[in-house]
Amino acid sequence: MKLINWEQVLVHRRIVSAVKTVEIVSDRLSYIVLRVRWRNIIVVNVHSPSEEKSDEAKDSFYEELEQVFDQFPKYHMKIILGDIKAKVGRENIFKATIGQESVQQDSNDNAVRLINFATSQNLVVKSTIFPHRNIHKETWTFPDGKTQKNIDLGL
Repeated sequence: MKLINWEQVLVHRRIVSAVKTVEIVSDRLSYIVLRVRWRNIIVVNVHSPSEEKSDEAKDSFYEELEQVFDQFPKYHMKIILGDIKAKVGRENIFKATIGQESVQQDSNDNAVRLINFATSQNLVVKSTIFPHRNIHKETWTFPDGKTQKNIDLGL
């Protein structure tokens, strides 16, 4: 597989002709717009602040994400990927946005922020909506080598 570096974004050579726009917004946020048959696909890459960061840093990140997201037309397909650092749980109150297929029982602060953003933008957390075996849900292992979490999510 050959990849092409397009303005600091790696793009597979088969889709280079579909690249319409590449925008690096900040060190935590970038996006690529791909032209497809009837609409564009916008893939937003995020690197959100960790759970230990201040509320101000987290608020700033989600405000920036919302500003970027709001500039996209509603009819385009939007996908958010990256290092979101959220541990989404299985709370019934969030079921419409996150489903019931998470490894964790309870959501952390980053997950609540993510869920609020997703709800406001009419998005769902795809990695916790569909049923999978736990071995396929767990994306990160603690240094103890035993405890596993699902922290890599896609919207």
